[in-house]
Amino acid sequence: MIKNRDLSECHVLFDLMVDPAVFPFVRHKANSYEEYLFLTKQTIEAEEQGELISRTILDEWGTPIGTINLFDIQNQAGFLGTWIGTPYHGKGYNQLAKDAFFSELFFEKQIQTIFLRINKANVRSQKAAEKIPYVALANDKWPNVFQQINSGEKSYHLYEIERDNYLLHTMRDRTDTIEVQLEA
Repeated sequence: MIKNRDLSECHVLFDLMVDPAVFPFVRHKANSYEEYLFLTKQTIEAEEQGELISRTILDEWGTPIGTINLFDIQNQAGFLGTWIGTPYHGKGYNQLAKDAFFSELFFEKQIQTIFLRINKANVRSQKAAEKIPYVALANDKWPNVFQQINSGEKSYHLYEIERDNYLLHTMRDRTDTIEVQLEA
């Protein structure tokens, strides 16, 4: 479902990224394959330096379909960024990738907080985030981070996924599943 980034996937990912339905939402944009290759090299190097964590999202056949990243890592916290190619939208890959990525971040990388920055004009994304039991609005809890993300032209809400809250909800979901199986 996810794997470490490498240069062999760049052709496939670049073709998916330049789609007009995807391109505006990609943090590190590239206008040519060569530029995308260079940015991927920089991403791999930045991960080696502990500045970010980046994974390739794969479909069930191992084909690269997007990326999921934790950017701007400081004090065991960072910002989530993800994109998936248009042909793979609405097929459940996003949630599967996030589950695998969050597990890695919280259990293997010792990340404590994942931040989500959602444009205040994007009510649909806000409502979607607020439906997830382990996601919390954090504008007031993290005033310095909130100010930082709102220093530009656009206005954002800050959401957080804290390790303990994520673990509480995922363990509760697993327990509920086991109880249902035992009752059956």
